[in-house]
Amino acid sequence: MTGDLTIQHHPAGELPDGRAVDRWVFGTAGGVTAEVLSLGARLQSLYVPDRDGRRANVVLGGTSAEDLLGEAAYFGATVGRYGNRIAGGELPLDGKIHRLATQKNGHTLHGGPDGYATRLWSGTEVRDGDRVGVRLALHSPDGDQGFPGALDLTVTYLMDSAGELTISYEADTDAPTVVNLTNHAYFNLGGEGSGMVLDHLLQVTADQYLPVDRELIPFGPPEPVAGTPFDLLAPTGLGGRVSAAHPQIWLAGDGYDHTWVLRPGEGLRQAATLRHPGSGRRLDCLTTEPGLQVYTGNHFDGGLTGPGGSPYRRYAGIALETQHFPDSPHFPDYPSTVLRPGERYRSTTVYRLSAE
Repeated sequence: MTGDLTIQHHPAGELPDGRAVDRWVFGTAGGVTAEVLSLGARLQSLYVPDRDGRRANVVLGGTSAEDLLGEAAYFGATVGRYGNRIAGGELPLDGKIHRLATQKNGHTLHGGPDGYATRLWSGTEVRDGDRVGVRLALHSPDGDQGFPGALDLTVTYLMDSAGELTISYEADTDAPTVVNLTNHAYFNLGGEGSGMVLDHLLQVTADQYLPVDRELIPFGPPEPVAGTPFDLLAPTGLGGRVSAAHPQIWLAGDGYDHTWVLRPGEGLRQAATLRHPGSGRRLDCLTTEPGLQVYTGNHFDGGLTGPGGSPYRRYAGIALETQHFPDSPHFPDYPSTVLRPGERYRSTTVYRLSAE
């Protein structure tokens, strides 16, 4: 997957209000190539060769601005200010309850109904040694979706010639707040629109996971994965797990929509490996985050058609969201997501693409 790195900047249409959307395409000819949009600081496509050198886009995506502002809003997007759920839209912080914007279920998901996935970010081309990519910036004002404190944040995508895509997040605030950013790409290593991911093998470096209630919100401390369908310490076929007879699988709609508690460690460490035996494509996910939310697309219903022309039905893709834990403001024992003035939020995730 080696070759000369290139980057191109193109217009990508307009939003309904007339604002222009930008796109950057970068990577190596014949190798791994990423496409990033300014709308939602979004990974819109990711082309990866299989074991025979045939390239395919391995992430799901929308086909229009209407899609990306609606049903496909989270596809490949940077979600925040708080990725995942905050129960009841209530944020306790320093003795005060902040009322957040909520979705129809009464909880705050991925930063609220107008979170960062629907925002237009400003982007700048970046060359960093042997890597090339784009840095996107956003200002989130005090009170944005109910969150306290103004937040200035950047998301940087960088690709190297070996097919390693690094996503780095940074943020600072002028008042105490919470920050939990992640990328919401859905992967299908057989190729976008090629069918279900049930033939994929998933391995997660975690001895514990967080059980959830009917609202998919954790209700207590982590529990061991041993003896449950959440034991993914060895490469495991997804097909057998989404049909497992387990209450937590049923709660999520016959599949995963859960956080795994990654083994602790300093710096980047292995979170997960996703393999597609049919093509040989492999994705290794490394992160500095303490958790990995895995969602197997249990609720896709065919109502959205991808860029390849195929409708996205159940299990069309799998999300591997590196992040802190859901609803951590309500659980003092969970790793803290509080950011204070003078501190710098930093988080890094690496997607290492290869074929075997």
